[in-house]
Amino acid sequence: MKILRNVFISLLVLVAIVLVIAAISPKTFHAGSEIIIHRNATEVFDKVKYLKNQGEFDPWSRQDPNIQKEYLGEDGTVGFTYTWKSNKVGNGRQVIKQIIEGRRLDIDIYFNDNKQANHSFIEVDSIAPQQSSVRWEIEGCIPFPFNIMNLVYDMDEDFKQGLINLKSTLEK
Repeated sequence: MKILRNVFISLLVLVAIVLVIAAISPKTFHAGSEIIIHRNATEVFDKVKYLKNQGEFDPWSRQDPNIQKEYLGEDGTVGFTYTWKSNKVGNGRQVIKQIIEGRRLDIDIYFNDNKQANHSFIEVDSIAPQQSSVRWEIEGCIPFPFNIMNLVYDMDEDFKQGLINLKSTLEK
């Protein structure tokens, strides 16, 4: 009985430590990456502008080949909505908020039915006739106590891999 009590107290202390760390950890996050793609900026932007194309390069869709996708509206226009459901990568929704044609796509992303948007963008800059710089970033909030993941998970690597996938797709 004494052993069970000690185990229970140890678990409570461990949970308390985790909650204290989460309480003082940042509630916001920022992640992203940048890459050079050997294609003209128009061709690159035409690929990233359409959310239906994301499955070809984003690392999350590749983790779950059974991801359920739904689309609402006209892809590549403000207001277009892409919703996904997945047992492996979670559920969410993306809404195109703004398009600066040929240059930037702004998207609001809602994870797991959260009502608070995380803001993402993909920006394409021409640096030579057949060379473009592509930057893909996100920033947002992670609710307590899940914000503790900021300390152990580096989303920059996901965005880097997504851009590597995009580069590979476009440079074939």
